[in-house]
Order: sequence, then C-alpha cells, then structure tokens
Amino acid sequence: MVHVRQVPEREPAAGEVLVRVHTTTVNRTDCAYRAAHPWFMRALTGLRRPRRTVLGTEYAGEVIGVGEGAVDLTVGDQVFGYNEGRFGAHAELLAVPEDSMIARIPSNVDVKMAAASTEGSHYARSSIRRAGVRAGNRVLVIGATGGIGSAAVQLLAHLGARVNVVCAAEHAEMVRGLGAETVIDRFTEDITARPERYDVVVDAVGKSTFAACRPILLPGGRYVSSELGPGGQNLPLAALGAVGTKIPGRLAAARRVVFPYPEEGQHVAEEIAGLLASGAFSPVIDREYGLDEIVEAYRYVETGEKVGSVLIRM
Repeated sequence: MVHVRQVPEREPAAGEVLVRVHTTTVNRTDCAYRAAHPWFMRALTGLRRPRRTVLGTEYAGEVIGVGEGAVDLTVGDQVFGYNEGRFGAHAELLAVPEDSMIARIPSNVDVKMAAASTEGSHYARSSIRRAGVRAGNRVLVIGATGGIGSAAVQLLAHLGARVNVVCAAEHAEMVRGLGAETVIDRFTEDITARPERYDVVVDAVGKSTFAACRPILLPGGRYVSSELGPGGQNLPLAALGAVGTKIPGRLAAARRVVFPYPEEGQHVAEEIAGLLASGAFSPVIDREYGLDEIVEAYRYVETGEKVGSVLIRM
C-alpha cells in the first residue's frame, strides 16, 4: 500500500550527493516493484514485506550536499537521474552515488522534462542496441505511446530507422510527430495480415509473443520485448538465438529473440542529456500530480492507459 509519511533525513555518504527532488515520476518500474508483479519480483522486492519503503526511480532537482570523495558534482548543480534498485526518488531528499546514472540538466531543458527522461529512454536504448538496429532498418514498435515506446520511436527516428508503430488511432498524430512513418490501429488492424515485413519488432508493452510476430520478421529479423513473455520464454529463446547465430548458413539468418538487458551508469545519463539538449528526444508527459496525490498517480499508471510519463511534483 502506498502512503505519504515523514521519514528521517540523511546526509550523503562518501561518494554520494544529496539531491533535493523537485520532480519525480510514477512509472511501470515503480508499479512492478510496489505490487511485486510478476511473481518473481518478490525475490527482488522482499518475500514478506518490501525491502525498500520509499520507491521512485526517476528524479530531477538540485544538489544540496556532497559527500567525501565526490568531486564531479557540486552544491547548486541542477541534476536528473535514474535510481532503480536503490529507489528513494519519491521523497523530498535523495542520496545517490555520484557515479550512478546521474547528469546535469542541460540549460535549455525544463526540470519536468528531465525528470521524465530516463526510465523509458534507457530501456528503449537497450532494446535498440541489443537488436542491432541500423539506419534504414524497418522497425515496428508495439505500444508506441508509453514511456518506453514513445522514447523508442524518437531514438529510432534519430538513428535513421524507418519507424512503424502500433497504438490506438487517437494517438496517431502524436506518434507521427515523434517520428513514426506508419501508424497501425491496435484495435482494428491485425499486423500479421498486413504485407509489411520488418528487420526488428520492438514490443514496448510486452503484450505480444515471438511466435505471433515471427511471420512479420524478415530473414535474420530480431524480436525484442520489454517483458519476459509468457512463462518467461524470452530468456531461453534469446539464449537459443545467440547459439544459433554462431552457426554458419541457414541458422545465421534465422529470425530470433534478443533480450534487452538494461545498461545504466553515468555515461547513459550523459547520453540522454545530450539527446534532450539537441531536441532529438523529448519525453511525452501525460499528467501531473502533487506528492499528496501519489496514491491516485499509482492507480492511474496501473491501469496501463497512460501516455508517456506521469509526473509527481514535490
């Protein structure tokens, strides 16, 4: 159960910086840890009770304290970042390692946009890199309006890929503005009945399967999903695909699954900062709540109907 309460303040430890959080988000990652869903999440979150009592992964704010040994960031720096595993961004103060996924907010970027920029984009970045997308590749993004999907469309367009998307028709204009060439209505069209074939399918909501998408992949095509798939099938299928690609001939061109192990670190935050500053990436904002409304924010995100990101202002 989510609720708001006072917790003791803390000082930054060695190598940490203390951030006064101005804006955070509620996202799919927060909801998965809160609900310990799917079931295997309990191994990470705690079998009987949560290991982390303050959730929150994304944040943007101001450095107000610097621990011993932290030399890059200084008091007064405006920063943003991502803190999965340690969490704590759903609080007014957050202590994070200086070498974690944190970077200065570019001068031309609003703090709210910075706060919403990391969760979806770093998962999308991992999917695109793991699938080996290149300029000119035809890519289908399933679920193009969520945090991961909307980031994937922009990153793919920036890379020079030909982006096709599946989403509700009411959002067609928005996703075309992000860089999509073709929009397929998820309610009225069957992607397997269309003539198009793709180098890569990115399922940004985890609602498809490799078996369902295999017929629309070109030879050598890759399928990547934000979820493990039914029965956790995407992990063993990815392992089998990795073995198959080492064998010359027919198997090397087989359609296969790849798994997007997310990459984190300061260099990822710096890369996102550059994309934000250049305008190549701009997170989509759905709505905003106050911290005292965070329960309502969780309820809304867990409906699965959000478009882009949901902000929490401190």
